[in-house]
Amino acid sequence: MKWGLYLRLAGTNIKNSKKIYLPYILTGICMIMIYYIMSFLAADADINAMPGGDSLQQIMWLGICIIGIFSCLFLFYTNSFIIKRRKREFGLYNILGMEKRHIGKILFCENSIIALLSLALGLLTGVLFSKLTQLFLLRLMNEAASFHFYIEWELVLNTICVFAAIFALILLSSLYQLWKAKPVDLLQGSVVGEKEPRANWIMAVLGIVLLGAGYWLAISVEDALSALVLFFVAVILVILGTYCCFISGSVALLKLLKKNKRYYYKSKHFISVSSMTYRMKRNGAGLANICILSTMVLVMLSSVTCLYIGAEDALRNRYPRDIVIDTYTSMPDDAMLFVKEDVQTVLEEKGLEAEDVLEYRYYSLVAYQSGANMLLDSGLGDVVSTQICSIYLLPLEDYNAITGSTQHLDKGQALLSVNRMQYHYDTVCIGGQSYQIKEKVPNFFENGNATSEILCSLYIVVPELADIETLHSEVMRVSNDVDDGHFLRYFYGFNLDCAQEQQQDVYAGIREQLKYRHFTGSVECIAQERSDFFSLYTGLFFLGIILGLAFILATVLIMYYKQITEGYEDQSRFDIMQKVGLTKQQIRKSIDSQILTVFFLPLLTAVVHTMFAFPMVEKLLLLFGLDNTRLFLLVTALSFVVFALFYSIVYFITSRNYYSIVSGKNVRRVV
Repeated sequence: MKWGLYLRLAGTNIKNSKKIYLPYILTGICMIMIYYIMSFLAADADINAMPGGDSLQQIMWLGICIIGIFSCLFLFYTNSFIIKRRKREFGLYNILGMEKRHIGKILFCENSIIALLSLALGLLTGVLFSKLTQLFLLRLMNEAASFHFYIEWELVLNTICVFAAIFALILLSSLYQLWKAKPVDLLQGSVVGEKEPRANWIMAVLGIVLLGAGYWLAISVEDALSALVLFFVAVILVILGTYCCFISGSVALLKLLKKNKRYYYKSKHFISVSSMTYRMKRNGAGLANICILSTMVLVMLSSVTCLYIGAEDALRNRYPRDIVIDTYTSMPDDAMLFVKEDVQTVLEEKGLEAEDVLEYRYYSLVAYQSGANMLLDSGLGDVVSTQICSIYLLPLEDYNAITGSTQHLDKGQALLSVNRMQYHYDTVCIGGQSYQIKEKVPNFFENGNATSEILCSLYIVVPELADIETLHSEVMRVSNDVDDGHFLRYFYGFNLDCAQEQQQDVYAGIREQLKYRHFTGSVECIAQERSDFFSLYTGLFFLGIILGLAFILATVLIMYYKQITEGYEDQSRFDIMQKVGLTKQQIRKSIDSQILTVFFLPLLTAVVHTMFAFPMVEKLLLLFGLDNTRLFLLVTALSFVVFALFYSIVYFITSRNYYSIVSGKNVRRVV
């Protein structure tokens, strides 16, 4: 046989099986398009030239790696549906006299046609939409863009190489399955798994236990650091529990429904329960995949959208004033004088005035929490990382000035405020000095360092500055460090009523003034850091949208192939039922009952997963400086509504295709 004949056979096969090949080709086109666009943005000169562009492009490179790995796994997964559907056809070819090497050549031609078509259209759409996507991204960043259109041929070549390798691996996998299968296996390949599985009660109970453990971790975590440490543990537990529950737990549930005679012996329930039980072991894995992907979409889109919308709040948490000066000193009074003097000099030159001035003295250190004791010995090795916390001490005089209160503390008393953690004790002991907590006060400490740290924080107000000096001596003794005299910190921040460019000029002027003072500390300007800050949040938002679209595409395709595959498998079964007396209306009701159960169960489970994940994700957002629970709750609820609407549309489309295959004709809608 000549290659021309193989090509004609391959083209005819693809055309005749367009219902299963078209979604696969469209998936390849979308993955290639997304990969090229991400590569284009990661190398684009306009993005690199804007403030914060380098940070944004680093996020894009991360997205390229994720998309590349996901594309490989997902194309392999969807190709398995096609090979399973066509095994019977290959077996028939083999029995009729065509050798496996001939079938392999047909597979090679089919895979080549699909690869070339996907690459051509994927790169074409990627090139066409790359500039539009760049403009959209720059618009999110409020940056101007040039309308110069160009093609990065090096990126085109890289995309071709990556996806050519993926399609080559898919071809090798298909050829291997063909080579190792016997003709009779190929003939029965499309119906493998028809044997009714037994209810594995041990795995079903294990699934419930794993889900319960994952949920408990998510809702019991008390601080952001613990959430970061335990997040992936909870995710793995929930994923494993989801697979166990859908694969074995669903079979066990259906077995129980069969024993319920009042429920089971009704036409619509009898058919749907029997049909789902008959091959639920395989279906359970597909439903678990849909559930996990749906959960990923909901959690990802809600969190990155919340970060993007709340970026200004997070920025203000990190930089509480437009200009912030943080000084290390042993002479706070002198530091206060020269900082204020230099700031005033610069402001007078610019014709500006400081507004909303915030100033205080404080001392910071890191300790290990052991109950009410804050241990300063850094050599302790048996304390887990979630017990590490930052401690900030302020004298009462400064606290009253900040809050406008008139608190009074006796010796040995303290006020306490906490950030990102719970504190359940009435005393706190630091460096051998114990304080009775007179009152737990709301968070009052505006300091960008505390917001940017990953650690939990304790803010302790002590009666006198002398208490802080005593503690510093103890820290030096425990750490065997040499006292450099710079133990106290002086914070001075203020706002400016001017444009960002003027704020940056003031910032540069203050830095210039302070360098002649042998200044030890930091000077920060919110206008100077805004671009990098928003680049990070915009990059995460954009990456979340791209990955969300990819996961939604995966969800849709799994649902589609699941319905198509089961439709062909159920066609003869429902035909027999119709011949033995079931009406088309009864069959249609049974189909509706089955697909409603099968498709909306993963969505409901995904909603439950997301609800339990909410407390943990909320604490993770604190690491990005976002503490707006109301915003996160609203965005999550809107994500539920939008995704459920989209999911329902996909359900109606796929159920229509299912009924069309089962009934042997096209219908306009499923009642």
